[in-house]
Amino acid sequence: MNIAIVGTSGAVGQELLRVLEERNFPLSELHLFGSSRSAGTSYTFKGKQITVKELKHNDDFKGIDIAFVSAGGSTSLEYAETITKHGAIMIDNSSAFRMENDVPLVVPEVNAEDALNTPRRIIANPNCTTIQLVVALKAIENVTHIKKAHVATYQAASGAGAAAMQELENQYIQLVNGEQPTVSKFAYQLAYNLIPQVDVFTENGYTKEELKMYNETRKIMHSDIEVSATCVRVPVMRSHSEAIWIETERPLSIEEARAAFSKAKGVVVVDNPANKEYPMPLDLAGKDPVYVGRIRKDLTNDNGLTFWAVSDQIRKGAALNAVQIAEYLINR
Repeated sequence: MNIAIVGTSGAVGQELLRVLEERNFPLSELHLFGSSRSAGTSYTFKGKQITVKELKHNDDFKGIDIAFVSAGGSTSLEYAETITKHGAIMIDNSSAFRMENDVPLVVPEVNAEDALNTPRRIIANPNCTTIQLVVALKAIENVTHIKKAHVATYQAASGAGAAAMQELENQYIQLVNGEQPTVSKFAYQLAYNLIPQVDVFTENGYTKEELKMYNETRKIMHSDIEVSATCVRVPVMRSHSEAIWIETERPLSIEEARAAFSKAKGVVVVDNPANKEYPMPLDLAGKDPVYVGRIRKDLTNDNGLTFWAVSDQIRKGAALNAVQIAEYLINR
């Protein structure tokens, strides 16, 4: 396989390099693309130095089988035809194509077969918060239909990219030194703070991030599930957390839910309150699964269940999910 990464210098691009190498992805050649600023930079992959080429409207993608694209929505929209015109499959990490009817939106543990229908040779990688949500929901959906889900997210700085991670780190250093913290990537200082806004607000009072969770979950799960989300940025470096409440068609015992999670692809149960064992982002950065804990009945609804989920959003929420899509295509 000839593979390309577009947007190599970003947090997701760097994670794609690591994931491809760690999983020994079957490739013969790896091509790296980036902006004019990134062009000429070299990265090591399996002991070889690979130089980033500038992304241009030319025939550089001739002979490429799969292109992982993580350079922002505007780049994806502009270069989609250039990337796919010679037959490459474009696995896109931006929001540009997610809700297009002729572009599959895929989480392999949930709807892998959707990746086989690609009329535009584009497959969309869902939003990071949606990915970890649907991996967990699929476990319960296999047992009984989920009618509603309410979600509060606790999203790490890295969800806004490498520069946002650096800003959070710098803010702590500046505050310790008695300096005014630099605020650029976020609306407010994130250090020692929570910001109940991820992405921009829409007319109905929800942010785009929150509406993505509603729309993407329904598309991925092929379901009429209703999703209401509140997305919060927290001063954590890496890995998103979610408090999830669901209403199912029939009552579900804690034991039945725990068994469903334990059998589910891509889910690891960490749920031992007596020993203070539950998933936390500090422990799970760099890990592949979605971790689930704090599983309990909802006190206000016989058909309600609530639980806590944590996953590395750069890994499973972006790079790993994209690579798993590619692996599924190759295996088929």
